[in-house]
Amino acid sequence: MAGRFAPRPQRAAVRDGMPRQGTAPGRVRVWVPDGPLDLGLVLGPLRRGPGDPTFRTMPDGSVWRASRTPAGPGTLRVTARGEEVRGEAWGPGAQWLLEQLPRMLGSDDDPAAFVPRHRLLALTRHRRPGLRLTRTGLVLESLIPSILEQKVTTLEAYQAWRLLVRRFGEPAPGPVPGRMCVMPAARTWALIPSWEWHLAGVDDKRASTVLRAVRVAARLEQAAGMEPVAAQERLEVVPGVGPWTSAETVQRSHGAPDAVTVGDLHLPGIVGFALGGDRHADDAGMLRLLEPYAGQRHRAARLVLLSGRVPGRRAPRMAPRGIERL
Repeated sequence: MAGRFAPRPQRAAVRDGMPRQGTAPGRVRVWVPDGPLDLGLVLGPLRRGPGDPTFRTMPDGSVWRASRTPAGPGTLRVTARGEEVRGEAWGPGAQWLLEQLPRMLGSDDDPAAFVPRHRLLALTRHRRPGLRLTRTGLVLESLIPSILEQKVTTLEAYQAWRLLVRRFGEPAPGPVPGRMCVMPAARTWALIPSWEWHLAGVDDKRASTVLRAVRVAARLEQAAGMEPVAAQERLEVVPGVGPWTSAETVQRSHGAPDAVTVGDLHLPGIVGFALGGDRHADDAGMLRLLEPYAGQRHRAARLVLLSGRVPGRRAPRMAPRGIERL
């Protein structure tokens, strides 16, 4: 579920007592948003677990991202000081990342379009004025980890993403903190042997879906310029990509405010409990409760998750399963 929590700052990896540093200066862009902006809330959905090698948050509040852009690999460091946001980028994709910086930080998003119909959401929006929906303009980097999250626990999916990116990705350009990596290129994903998928805990069904997606990577990336509904339809042409996966993708790649996630194990109960007092709500019940927010249903669900009003556990957390049982 995109953006359930804001990321916690992480400690910089050190070598000989100092963060790893590079010598080449990066390209810089300074941008002034037209309203409050919380980097953690905006960019948090792009992090796939605390060990994500493509994402770092630092004690000084800066956020680092390593991406594979149409121009090549790039690393972006984003910091907010007062009303200004400063982006610094390295690598062949540096210029592309800086051009996309405002969109990634929600410049295309319109928080004022959301009209709260529940007191809980009104209070949450008031307490989180810096929430905007990110738009990366990159489809594959959100699609592949979403596929890895199908039908497994979050911990299993995060581990698979971490292992595969570290093993088959490439070092992120620039003076990055720790072992940051750029995710593999489409061709590299296609050449990963079956046993490496198994070692990462990925079953044949999810691995095959990733392989089918990367074979048409160029067509899928073109969906970044389409409307979210049309983009979801294109993604779902790939066998193994359904409404859950396509929604999780366009929430990040398009900043889609109405792309509500259906088919999730927990979200209907959370939304049902927060907005209707029904912890046993199914997808149909969740969609009924979100009807007043047509056009903004993803934002409404995001505010529910950020409100902290979730039903208490009635059973132990689901244990990770070996792929031999999937």
